[in-house]
Amino acid sequence: MRVMNSSGDWLIEARKRLEPLSPDAWLEAQLLLAHALQKNRTWVLTHPEIALEAGQQERLDGLLARRLDGVPLPYLLGHWEFFGLDFTVSPDVLIPRPETELLVEQALAWLKNHPGRRAADVGTGSGCIAVSLAKCQSDLHLVATDQSTSAIKIAAANASRHGVADRIQFLHTNLLDGITGPLDLVVANLPYIPSATLEELLVAKYEPLSALDGGPQGLSLIEELLKDASRWWTPGGAILLEIESGQGESAPALAQALLPRARVSLLPDLAGLPRVVKLENIA
Repeated sequence: MRVMNSSGDWLIEARKRLEPLSPDAWLEAQLLLAHALQKNRTWVLTHPEIALEAGQQERLDGLLARRLDGVPLPYLLGHWEFFGLDFTVSPDVLIPRPETELLVEQALAWLKNHPGRRAADVGTGSGCIAVSLAKCQSDLHLVATDQSTSAIKIAAANASRHGVADRIQFLHTNLLDGITGPLDLVVANLPYIPSATLEELLVAKYEPLSALDGGPQGLSLIEELLKDASRWWTPGGAILLEIESGQGESAPALAQALLPRARVSLLPDLAGLPRVVKLENIA
């Protein structure tokens, strides 16, 4: 990128270069500039005359080059917002996405009617689900699991950052292996992208494959979790699973086949697409 005299000049040039890549080019340029200058967006917008130092220019150009190469913006910034909270992220964890907020909303609605219950977040990643639940439900204690030690470290750091570390037990394990004692509510955003589909997705180039690859039909880990449900799921409890929009028929059918006595329902996201499968243990 050519040498700029001011931050305002850099913003204009960065927006032009980002426009073919992102519909939010102007916002992304602001966020990159704010990150590099360690200021907020309001500050950089109201100080376009600030001269960039050589080191700042170099860092900004490096960030822009990586973004133009396809690196997701949250990984460049090192954090991302989810459910009104800011979470540390890295390429070791999935980037929190708005559609996953439906999972949190449904869990909070269930907890409102079932206080004092024991819950688990399976495949916690950055911890965004577990931390959001604990932050919004002050009496809630959770177990949060992940097969990645790096993810567990990031999730634990996010829990400490938001003051809920004392109510979340982070465990390095596969699904709910080794968990003893009953669970009333289980929420899970497990890998659900069919293996063959991953080859076509840019996301697979940068985000951890272990958090994306759901097997041949995208339901392998969901199936494994539900097969184990009789060991820990309490009567009257609930399971909430995020799914891919194309699994609106296959995922509920699988859940009903594996847990025939459960009440299974499908919940759409704000776009009207299938997003969450809800199971209620009415036995």
